[in-house]
Amino acid sequence: MIRTNWTRKEVEEIFNQPFLDLVYQAATVHRQFHDPNEVQISTLLSIKTGGCPEDCSYCSQAARYHTNVKVQKLLPYEEVIQAANRAKDNGSSRFCMGAAWREVRDNKDFDRVLDMVKGVNSLGMEVCCTLGMLTEQQAERLKEAGLYAYNHNIDTSEEYYDDVISTRTYDDRLETLGNVRKAKLSVCSGGIIGMGESTDDRIGMLLTLANLPEHPESVPVNNLVPVEGTPFENQKTASVWDLVRVIATARIMMP
Repeated sequence: MIRTNWTRKEVEEIFNQPFLDLVYQAATVHRQFHDPNEVQISTLLSIKTGGCPEDCSYCSQAARYHTNVKVQKLLPYEEVIQAANRAKDNGSSRFCMGAAWREVRDNKDFDRVLDMVKGVNSLGMEVCCTLGMLTEQQAERLKEAGLYAYNHNIDTSEEYYDDVISTRTYDDRLETLGNVRKAKLSVCSGGIIGMGESTDDRIGMLLTLANLPEHPESVPVNNLVPVEGTPFENQKTASVWDLVRVIATARIMMP
């Protein structure tokens, strides 16, 4: 059953049950809604790298941190289409383009991204973008160009969020997700664990996602990769067991 009214107590009971019981329950739910032997292959391409004005403590692309990432302007259209063709030849059915922007701006770069979306869509692939915050009108323009999905992660719980980033609010992220949904795009939204958050924060992140008016169609759960030069460079990452526990709980809550 699809629910958007989960309580913290319910999720705590799911999350904290014996590990193998949790995995079994998640696998059972997965089989009710999906082919257990089917996996979608997606390819992600950074079409504009580095130089981001935000201060996400985990990110190597933030301009204010001294990392080994070199700033790269928006890639040429031809290079993006070539990469999409290679991805398709290698078995990918979805191609996601990411730009290190704080938000989408109505300028020539956005027009170029719209052309890229049209080009990748013409290859018969699902097209996804992650470009930062955007308005409902911008989401609609992406939809008209052939975009299938938009990624915008909430990163962590609302309570821990200010320990991770200060240059945009939690509500900013939720507003963007709402704009994506209004444009009738598929929503891709998840977060990162291993950033020093508590178990309660992990549960809180899942509660936020699962209690949205509609569940995200894709929920990426990432484990932090500490990058030298960022505030989280010495952060101890989560264990594989913690990662599986979060993924399994997410599957049960958002089948």
